[in-house]
Amino acid sequence: MASHDRYISPFSTRYASDEMQYIFSEDNKFKTWRRLWIALAKAEKKQGIEITDEQIAELEAHREDINYEDAAAREKLVRHDVMSHVYAYGLQCPSAKGIIHLGATSCYVGDNTDVIIMRQGLELIQKKLIGVLANLAQFASAYKDLPCLAYTHCQPAQLTTVGKRAALWMNEFYMDLNELNHQCDQLMLRGVKGTTGTQASFIELFNGDSGKVKALEQDVCAQMGFAKAVPVCGQTYSRKVDYNVLSAIAGLAQSAMKMATDIRLLANFKEMEEPFEKNQIGSSAMPYKRNPMRCERICALSRYLMIDVLNPAMTAGTQWFERTLDDSANKRISMAEGFLAADAILNILLNVSDGLVVYPKVIHSRVMAELPFMASENIMMKAVKKGGDRQELHERLREHAIAAAAEVKQEGKPNDMIARIENDPLFGLSREEIEGELNPEDFTGRSSEQVEDFLNEVINPLLASHPEDQGMKSELSV
Repeated sequence: MASHDRYISPFSTRYASDEMQYIFSEDNKFKTWRRLWIALAKAEKKQGIEITDEQIAELEAHREDINYEDAAAREKLVRHDVMSHVYAYGLQCPSAKGIIHLGATSCYVGDNTDVIIMRQGLELIQKKLIGVLANLAQFASAYKDLPCLAYTHCQPAQLTTVGKRAALWMNEFYMDLNELNHQCDQLMLRGVKGTTGTQASFIELFNGDSGKVKALEQDVCAQMGFAKAVPVCGQTYSRKVDYNVLSAIAGLAQSAMKMATDIRLLANFKEMEEPFEKNQIGSSAMPYKRNPMRCERICALSRYLMIDVLNPAMTAGTQWFERTLDDSANKRISMAEGFLAADAILNILLNVSDGLVVYPKVIHSRVMAELPFMASENIMMKAVKKGGDRQELHERLREHAIAAAAEVKQEGKPNDMIARIENDPLFGLSREEIEGELNPEDFTGRSSEQVEDFLNEVINPLLASHPEDQGMKSELSV
C-alpha cells in the first residue's frame, strides 16, 4: 500500500522530532537487544562459562547490521519476536549461535531495552526543556521591568511585570526538570533475573553459586551504563516505573498548557503574541486574524499527554502476580507515544519561546485604564496629608470608583475616575498631584528584583552547567 492509503501517526509526520522517533524505533530497539546479548555473553565468560573471544568478536561484528528479513520470516513461523531475533543473530554468527541469550528470558532484552530507551528519551526531553528555559530566561530578563496587569480570576489585579510572569512559567518548568532528573537518575535495569525474577536459570548455570550470579548482573549493568539493577522483580520490572516516568513527563505537559493558555489569553488582549511568520495565514475567511495556533497545539498535545498517564497507571494496577501479558500491547503504544507527545510539545515550546512578541504600548494602555482604581489608596493618603478626613475620603472614593466603573462597563467610555477626583473639592488635589500617584513602576512591588534573584540563584547556574543545550531551534512542519 502507498503511504497515503493507510493511517500514519501524526507524531511521525507533523509533530515529533527525528531524534525522538529514532529512540523509539524498531532499529534502536533491536540494536539494543544485540548490545544486551553481547554484554551477557561477556559477563558470563568472565564468570567462567565456556565462551570464547572469537564468539564474542563474532557477535560484536554483527551488532549493527541486523538481518531483518530473516527475523521477520522466522517470526511468521514461531510467533515469538525475541526467539526470531535470536535465530536471525545466530544465522550471522554461527559459531556463537549456541551461547546467544544463554540463561535469559525474553524480558532480559525486552524490559532492559525499555528502561534504556526511556532513559534516552528522558535525556532528550531534559535537553530540550533546558533550551526552553534558556529562551525564557532571556525574555524574562529583557522584560523584568515592564509593568503589566496581573490577573486573578482573569480579572485585573495589582500590577506585575511581563518578565515576572515569564518567571512563573519558568519556575514550573524548573520543577518539571527536577522531577525528570529524579526519574532519570533512579532508573535501574531489570537486570539478569530469569523467567519469574528468581534467577533460577542462572543459579543452575553457575551450579548454585549466588556470588557469580550477582556479579554477572552487576557486570551487565555496568556495561550498559547503569549503576545497578532493580533489587527484586517478577517476570518484568514493576510497571509503576512506567507510571512514574510518564507522570513526570505529563507534569511538563501541565506547565506547557499553563504557559500556552496564558499566551492565548494575552493574544486576545493584544498584549503579547506567539511568533507569526511572514507568509502565515491566520484564517481562511478572515485575513486580519493572527490565531495563536502554536499555543493551541501545545494545549491539544498536552491534554493528550496528561490523559495518557492513565494507561501505565491501570497497567501497574492490573498486573497479576509475577506478570500478565496484557501490559504489552498497551505499553508499547502509551509509553512511546507519551514520549513523542512530550517531544512535540517541546519542539513547539522552543519555537514559541524563541520569538514571543510583546506590545508595550498596548500593555501600558491597559495598565492605565485600571491604575486609577488600584492607586485609590495612594490618592486618598495624599489627600489626608492635606487635611482631609480618611473616612469621608474612603467613602467618596468608593462612590467615584463605582461610578467610573459604570461608565466603562455600561457606557463603553474611558475610565474617568481621575477627572472625578480632580473635580471633587473634598480631595483638594490637582490633576498633576493625582497623576503623580499613577506611575505604574510604583505598583509592581519587587517583581523586577524577584526576576533577577530567580535568574541569578536558580536558572543561570543551571544554564551555565548545560551550555550545549542553549540556543536550540525548532522549525515546525506546519
